[in-house]
Amino acid sequence: MNPHYDGFLADHYTWMFGAPYPDLVEEQLGALRQAGVGEPNGTGLAVDLGCGSGFQSVALARMGYQTVLAVDSSAKLLAELELHASDHRAIRVIHDDLSQVAANLPAGTVELAVCMGDTLTHLPDRRAVTQLFGDLSAALAPGGRVVLSFRDLTTSLTGTSRFIPVRADADSILTCFLEYEPDVVTVHDLLHQRSGQQEWTLSASSYRKLRIAPEWVTDHLTEAGFRDVRQAPAPRRMTLVTATRQQP
Repeated sequence: MNPHYDGFLADHYTWMFGAPYPDLVEEQLGALRQAGVGEPNGTGLAVDLGCGSGFQSVALARMGYQTVLAVDSSAKLLAELELHASDHRAIRVIHDDLSQVAANLPAGTVELAVCMGDTLTHLPDRRAVTQLFGDLSAALAPGGRVVLSFRDLTTSLTGTSRFIPVRADADSILTCFLEYEPDVVTVHDLLHQRSGQQEWTLSASSYRKLRIAPEWVTDHLTEAGFRDVRQAPAPRRMTLVTATRQQP
């Protein structure tokens, strides 16, 4: 579980994307279609690992998946998803660690697994990433697909370029500051807020992200039994990687 989200970022998560929720769903619909995802033609079960407030989950429900397991460790983000999922009976919210859920999915039952929005880099280490790939390989039906989007943090920013403006409006300013280590980057979120004419107040929180290259991801998906592994640009300066479960 990541305390950064429920304790700090969840209250501002959707706001920081700078667009209305329906537009964010449309953005993810576009990313999924770019990845070659269409209407379900197998088990109809999709799993959204690290769903956040649910842009991908709602998109998958709209695409016709009969069951969408929306998994996240943040109760606040899942509560927000439930507000937007009232018209989508396919969505089942699961408050749990995504690695635990992936490890316990019934073998061969999943048509599509997605782990998008930079969720992959939140895993504790590279071993956890390769374990996730193995678990998804076992859970996917033959010909089932996995779709990942994540940010390549392998190139270190230097100097003031490590300060990144995220979003600002009249009463809130969110900035992040990056500190690099060999295998991880520590992200410090700095939020300035005010109400009306009150003075600005600062709150801050930090968390770590893995530095994993797209080539490393594609290589380890292949080792886990996936074929047709491809990468392409994704929205918000991320990398999109898609792969298909090897036929027996």
